[in-house]
Amino acid sequence: MERPSRLLLLSELRVRNAAYDVSLSRSLLTWKRRVSSPVYHPFRPRFCVPPFPRRPDSGVCCSVPVSEIISVREVEEETSSRQREDDGSWKKIKEREGKDCRQAFTVRYVERSRQHRWRCAEITFTCPEEGLCQRWVSSIRDQIATITIRPKHLLVYINPYSGKRRGKQIYEQKVAPLFAQAGVSTDVIVTAYANNARDHLRTEAELKKYDGVVCVGGDGMFSEIIHGLIWRTQIDGGIDPNCPDEALSSCSLRIGIIPAGSTDCICFATVGTNDPVTSALHIIVGDSQPMDVCSVHHNNSFLRYSVSLLGYGFYGDVLTDSERKRWMGPARYDLSGLKMFLTHHYYEGTVSYLPARGIMGTPRDAARCRSGCVVCQHNGQLLSERAEKYELDEASESESDGEWRTIRGKFLAINAASMSCACPRSPKGLSPAAHLADGTTDLILVRKCSRFDFLRHLLRHTSKDDQFDLTFVEVHRVRRFRFTPRHCQSDSDLELDLREHGKRQIFSQICRDHPACGCTPAYSSWNCDGEILTHTAIDVRVHCQLIKLFARGIEEPPVFEDLTNPCAI
Repeated sequence: MERPSRLLLLSELRVRNAAYDVSLSRSLLTWKRRVSSPVYHPFRPRFCVPPFPRRPDSGVCCSVPVSEIISVREVEEETSSRQREDDGSWKKIKEREGKDCRQAFTVRYVERSRQHRWRCAEITFTCPEEGLCQRWVSSIRDQIATITIRPKHLLVYINPYSGKRRGKQIYEQKVAPLFAQAGVSTDVIVTAYANNARDHLRTEAELKKYDGVVCVGGDGMFSEIIHGLIWRTQIDGGIDPNCPDEALSSCSLRIGIIPAGSTDCICFATVGTNDPVTSALHIIVGDSQPMDVCSVHHNNSFLRYSVSLLGYGFYGDVLTDSERKRWMGPARYDLSGLKMFLTHHYYEGTVSYLPARGIMGTPRDAARCRSGCVVCQHNGQLLSERAEKYELDEASESESDGEWRTIRGKFLAINAASMSCACPRSPKGLSPAAHLADGTTDLILVRKCSRFDFLRHLLRHTSKDDQFDLTFVEVHRVRRFRFTPRHCQSDSDLELDLREHGKRQIFSQICRDHPACGCTPAYSSWNCDGEILTHTAIDVRVHCQLIKLFARGIEEPPVFEDLTNPCAI
């Protein structure tokens, strides 16, 4: 227990008619059940600070960080008695005039559950007198008020069409009540069309009024938010988003995600679950998780921002084919994936990349990006110092020192993973050791191989084997890369035209490995976080910690110990 000199309050209070020693410091609210006689419980542990609180009848000491207290309120707990009626029944009698009514206060706090989920738990303490109760409530509120990172006013966008069209219902039933209890005010906008939130953030939103922006939807809705917010930040700062060599300014507002879509990849990577209550609680306590963003350009023209996956070849083909089967719902991805695996298309092109040098971590590390990641902190600080050093001549480090490397060949897939891209179907993701905020992306090149070998590669996403321990797969941790398809090197309009007229004579040479069929196309599409890019020749640059989310990264597994073990919790 903390030293008495550091305690703000220490009282004997009651919980469910049991006596507890309750203490409050600047960082912890602690309650421990009083043991009436040690003779009857000689082996009961005297004190145990669990990773998360147990219920008050557990017999051990429970502690809640003040930073994870949602709210505190006064309640009136009335004592009651029962008297026997003439007919033999019992009647509950409330004490009159409030003279026996005891003052109490209820604390709502974060309680951790399995699979990285958070829940809102509560405990009620009964005080012997009203003055002491008010003192406790006031002291706890004062400590909460000192936490300046907590948001007070949020701008909320709801996509009513995301997932199973339950976005509005999820927000109103599960999230809004929590925000109200925590004293968080909101301005809610229900989007009416695609990119409504992006356009509003770019032009109309008064961002200075808010402490953060929250989106209710899937990864597509989150993409709208970052495109609007990043673009607005650059324009307000006088930075040209169309220039691929520009260092972008970090966004000051944090972004919250209430998952309500068919895919919630970002939530799995930053929180560990796609549970809306968990995400809402992370927003309330004011968590902050920086995240890298990749800018994608074509011929000095901005295309899109990416935070998770850029995929050319297999994943681009799967997305393109699935777009024609939207009526099938999520099952379309399985069907398109099977179809693209059987067609087994490969593509020729040139990949140039700038390796990430002098940083911690490699794509084949066993360690994973978790809450408080040392790799992200170290590399983020390192890249920040480099940016200041080369502020006057940004190109000196990347363009003029000959560090660029070039690879030409035939590829089944070219993927750039800025995070692990883990999800329920692929628990490890495309790049298990990728980091959220280290200023790099993992460039994965899958060269032409047999169907059997490619199947081995795909199955590794669901196994514990090394993803990249295959002769036809190579991975590089990079800060920037460019790709040029072999047959579309000069004119971007030609690329779009070839999509509609794929049997042009320019492709007569590409089927030399299949002279009888002529089935192999010369181009694929880029899958950029679930959206198809309009160009195939692209220039991708990683911007370190460009945005911040209301999250803290995935917490380490020891936090989620077996709930039946009283010593562990």
